[in-house]
Amino acid sequence: MSTTHSAPTGVERTFGVDELIVSKTDPKGRITYANELFVRMSGFTRHELLGAPHSIIRHPDMPRGVFKLLWDSLDAGREVFACVKNLSKNGDFYWVFAHVTPTLDASGSLVGHHSNRRCPDRSAIAAIEPLYAAMLDEEARHARAEAAAASFQLLARELRSRETSYEKLIFSITGSL
Repeated sequence: MSTTHSAPTGVERTFGVDELIVSKTDPKGRITYANELFVRMSGFTRHELLGAPHSIIRHPDMPRGVFKLLWDSLDAGREVFACVKNLSKNGDFYWVFAHVTPTLDASGSLVGHHSNRRCPDRSAIAAIEPLYAAMLDEEARHARAEAAAASFQLLARELRSRETSYEKLIFSITGSL
């Protein structure tokens, strides 16, 4: 079975406000669990998803700097809240408001990650898209190896100018405070 995508179609998929996408990964980000809604929204089969890197659903409109923030936070043992645009297998996209947490065993060692994703409010998407577009523009000015760090620095500057954190920004635009 193929785990490759079609080119982005620009067609949005949606799911209900009462629905929850759930996945679990190992410490390296490989999917170990995907609920039915994740399977449906991603367009991949469960067999294609299990063992695949979670980045299998990474949309090219998502700045690498956001994922740097996510992984830096998770590696430090902190949970992350983020607005994320995902790519379905057929090239469609879907937005999620994600809550990602490290999963620890009884001794406190990292054994994976757990992610719950809800459907974000349209106003949250409208609020975050210009920032993500600016981050992507910054990434385009750098070699791939430096792109994530460059857009992460742009994000950090923007957050400082707003006197907020990424988490507070996300909570303010999603109304989740």
